[in-house]
Amino acid sequence: MGVSVIQGFTKSLAMTVLSEIGDKTFFAAAILAMRYPRRLVLSGCLGALIVMTILSVVVGWAAPNLIPRKWTHHITTVLFLGFGLWSLWDAFNEGEAEDLAEVEKELDANMKTSNGEKNNKDADDLKKQSRPFLTQCFSPILLKAFSITFFGEWGDKSQLATIGLAADENPLGVVLGGILGQALCTTAAVLGGKSLAKQISEKIVALSGGVLFIVFGIQSFLSTIES
Repeated sequence: MGVSVIQGFTKSLAMTVLSEIGDKTFFAAAILAMRYPRRLVLSGCLGALIVMTILSVVVGWAAPNLIPRKWTHHITTVLFLGFGLWSLWDAFNEGEAEDLAEVEKELDANMKTSNGEKNNKDADDLKKQSRPFLTQCFSPILLKAFSITFFGEWGDKSQLATIGLAADENPLGVVLGGILGQALCTTAAVLGGKSLAKQISEKIVALSGGVLFIVFGIQSFLSTIES
């Protein structure tokens, strides 16, 4: 594994973990896992995040071929510095503290619309256990977890940062680091995310993420542009 791949991998891994812990999709996975089979929730949420990571990296990788390399480098620098300041603002204003309640409220409203399905949930779960694996891939629970996570992550700070990182670093390293980071965060959320989120200082996570983005931005600003 080359130096550029390792650098892209470590940057992507650190950025993903600090961006996703305490994020709305993290809370959504935690709450869904308390109401539905964890295996299906984990598969749906992680599948959405992997697809999102790959799409983001492809966009970031293609950008230098469509836009002059100098421009993408400067855009990436501005993105990192901007996201760093955004995260620091969130940390000091504690804007993320309401995320858990907000996501829980949204999911409760969504649950009420499908309340008729709840009465047959136990019977459905027993039936699903006897179904073939491929049939379970089309489970409404898995598809719900996938769609909530995918659209919740679309246009999010971490997605845009991944695009910027892929434009400036080795795309393979960014993909591998991003997928590993998403797998770690999503697994933690599904296995005990709600209790974990209450124990983690969201302010410290936001501060750490903000500092990391600013460090990436400064490094990008000081680095030479490869032609």
